[in-house]
Order: sequence, then structure tokens, then C-alpha cells
Amino acid sequence: MNLVGGVVIFIISWWMCLFAVLPIGVRGQFEDGEVVEGTEEGAPTHHMMPKKLVWATIGAAICTVVAGLIITPLLQAYGG
Repeated sequence: MNLVGGVVIFIISWWMCLFAVLPIGVRGQFEDGEVVEGTEEGAPTHHMMPKKLVWATIGAAICTVVAGLIITPLLQAYGG
């Protein structure tokens, strides 16, 4: 797998991991009983986005390594 392929796999994996971790730990305003005037009740009270970005990056790195371990021998075996 070349550099461009690795970057493409990382970016796609990062977005998939981000969408997977976004709903984790989110509590709506209605669950806490403190709805801010002018906002939706289901809006999150604490989004924890920096933590989720780190987890998405770690997950994408793991997915990229696994994909590289699978793709590289296949490319060598079939002359890619």
C-alpha cells in the first residue's frame, strides 16, 4: 500500500470512527432538566467533542494499520 492509499484509508476510517463515537455519552437537555431558552430539548448538554476526536483518530489509526496488514500481502502476491 502506497502513501496516498494509506492516507485515503485513514481519512475514510476517521470519518467512520467519528460517526461511531458521536452518540456515546451524549445526554440531552431534557434528561438533565435544564433546557436553555431557544434551544431544542434534545440538544446535548456536553458534547465532549475533543475527546471524541481523539478516539476517532485512535480508531482510524488502528483501522489503517489493519487494512495495511491485509492489503500489502495481497498486493505483493498478485503483483499490484
